[in-house]
Amino acid sequence: MLKSRITGTGSYVPEKIIDNSYLGKKIDTSDEWITERTGIRERRVVKTGQANSDLCFEASKKALLAAGLKPKDIDMIVVATMSGDMPMPSTAAILQKKLGAKNASAFDVNAACSGFIYGLSVADKFIKTGASQKLLLVGAEVNSRFLDWEDRATCVLFGDGAGAVVLEPTKGKRGILSTHLHSDGNLWDFICLPGGGSKNPPSEKTIKKGMHFIKMKGNETFKVAVRTLEKLVVSTLRENNVDPSELAMLIPHQANLRIISATARRLNLPMSRVAVNLDKYGNTSSASIPIALDEVVRDGRIKRGDYVLLEAFGSGLTWGSALIKW
Repeated sequence: MLKSRITGTGSYVPEKIIDNSYLGKKIDTSDEWITERTGIRERRVVKTGQANSDLCFEASKKALLAAGLKPKDIDMIVVATMSGDMPMPSTAAILQKKLGAKNASAFDVNAACSGFIYGLSVADKFIKTGASQKLLLVGAEVNSRFLDWEDRATCVLFGDGAGAVVLEPTKGKRGILSTHLHSDGNLWDFICLPGGGSKNPPSEKTIKKGMHFIKMKGNETFKVAVRTLEKLVVSTLRENNVDPSELAMLIPHQANLRIISATARRLNLPMSRVAVNLDKYGNTSSASIPIALDEVVRDGRIKRGDYVLLEAFGSGLTWGSALIKW
């Protein structure tokens, strides 16, 4: 049966670094407080004038090079993001123009921190049905533009970055084995950005209320995430008849080290087989998994035939997973 296979990866993070010590001078927090509760030590933020599509462009160039393709070879572009260049057009369309991928259709997917998994599931279906032969999927965020830098509950968590993959069809045993998507809209207000949409369009009132900043109920979100992800990873492996011991690499969404560690313990997986980079980049939302994936690929930490499990949890609430035979 036709499968989709990742044939190239790439990532990009902005040059500017904001570490915990810097934040400790601006707000009531410290390096010790942030590191102990999250595992984050620093994060990257864009420079003035740098947009989401700029990060997408840099990550995409690397992914295309790794896949041995040119922009004109791509027939579809999907960008997973909640912080696109503008409400319309899609960031994918802007990326298409920047790449010169004139033969590609283009659209965005928004599932917040679960965005890359959602985008991967969509891409997988297009490849399997034959509707796409060479698809570029990007997860990218510019979270720093939507943070209240005086709110220590959120500003210490997020960073900017982009990761990209190229998917192509294959008839072998390698490729994406399954994807699993879930959501619970009853908990939408656990993580949200209430201003700027049709419900609360930009106005003097919404700006004064800080409605254009990310809001988060941290403790409630943490509890749901741990419980949900533990069940998700176990059920994903079980449905594919793969024992946790066979897993070569777990690539989780980089939100909180305690959540990542709890998931690894549930699988009896040593941390040496878990991709962790949130200490360097913080939570880059939909970009976190493809950035981590690109790093482990380039470091040679996964090899042909390995089982790789991706999992994420985010606003919506949304959560999802994907099992890949590399």
